[in-house]
Amino acid sequence: MNKLKAANLYRSELIPVSGKLVERYNKCLKKLGFSETKLTRFSIDGIGWSPEIAEEKKDENYLCNGESNPHGIIISPLQNKKPVYLPYHTFDREMMQLVFKTHGKKINDITRDSAICIDFDQSIDTFYEPLDVLRYQVISINFHLIDNLDNVRDEQLQLVEKFKYGNNFIDEDIHNELLESATKYGDLRERDLDLRSVSFVTDSFYTKSFGGVYVLRDFITPIIVFEDMKWYKEAIKDTIQDVIIFHISQPELMEKLRDHIIIAYDLEEIVKTKRYDRIKKFEFAQYLKDTQHPISEILNNPLLFKSYLNKVDIDIRKKVMSVERYLEKMETSNQYKISDIVDNGLFEAMHEPHSSLHPKHQDLIWKLLVNIAPKDVLFLYWYDKQEFYKQYDTWDDSLKDWVIETIRNNI
Repeated sequence: MNKLKAANLYRSELIPVSGKLVERYNKCLKKLGFSETKLTRFSIDGIGWSPEIAEEKKDENYLCNGESNPHGIIISPLQNKKPVYLPYHTFDREMMQLVFKTHGKKINDITRDSAICIDFDQSIDTFYEPLDVLRYQVISINFHLIDNLDNVRDEQLQLVEKFKYGNNFIDEDIHNELLESATKYGDLRERDLDLRSVSFVTDSFYTKSFGGVYVLRDFITPIIVFEDMKWYKEAIKDTIQDVIIFHISQPELMEKLRDHIIIAYDLEEIVKTKRYDRIKKFEFAQYLKDTQHPISEILNNPLLFKSYLNKVDIDIRKKVMSVERYLEKMETSNQYKISDIVDNGLFEAMHEPHSSLHPKHQDLIWKLLVNIAPKDVLFLYWYDKQEFYKQYDTWDDSLKDWVIETIRNNI
């Protein structure tokens, strides 16, 4: 990942944590029922997740009490508008934006000397069956302060009232109680520490539960797409729910998404785009072995691209250029079917969310599409960074250079 880090393409917006903030973070972990970290320095994202602590605990989902109970931690107002690098749901960042929009000023005040534990409560104690994900409706975002600071404030106010009553102002025990509380927690009387719960309404989303599930519920009929074959086979046993269930590898899925006007394609238009150029070059790179030139140079130089294209096996040539070959043949005759000429993987990669979809639904469908056909390295980086990082590790160093250049030229 060193090249990505050098290019500021790998978790570049994490917030460093050290000193007193580590202690507060640990108090949050403990309050949420997790073990404390032994690290004295680490970094966190917008929801409070730390890659260093995840590595220490050997659990990337260490802020979850089971699949149905994710949590967050706020120890700094700097977390506002920061990325959520390992979201458990595609709406996690939206929830954090809602949190800061609702309680931004209070968060600024509270995090001066405290920290906030977040409980994302969807009224589900635990999952039992894969279609339990349909129970996600309204999520209640609840807040808990470390050291129960909000309760301490109430106690201080009660002590002050007690102090004012009768001759209690001369009672040394009350004096000591007030001084002890003020010394330990500061004067909380004028602080507004009441963080009311916030409701977040879900619609279509992706969750990492059950090996990864897409819930598309805002269309003609709800569609559930499983990434894990085991849970897909379990889900299709359910005959009660009125939903359409697919595994992500099923060819019928793309057809259904087209029928429901969720995705679309226009081959004549896409071949004119940078996106098509990226997909074609990346596809060609998969077949370049033991080259005399760096792969990045081959992909960027039209002369070298043609030279190496003519050196590979004819079947590879036909596959890489299949979309353009199909369009050329269609100019002379309409008897050809797309499936006769265009490689299926490339054809799937030509699809995009239907233009009628809401922007946030388009983002979700892009994530689904880049997982069905991960051939556009830029969109894979944008919509599924974890999958991008996994694939990146398997690529030739020279291909990595081309990918980094491609991403940087488009952001």
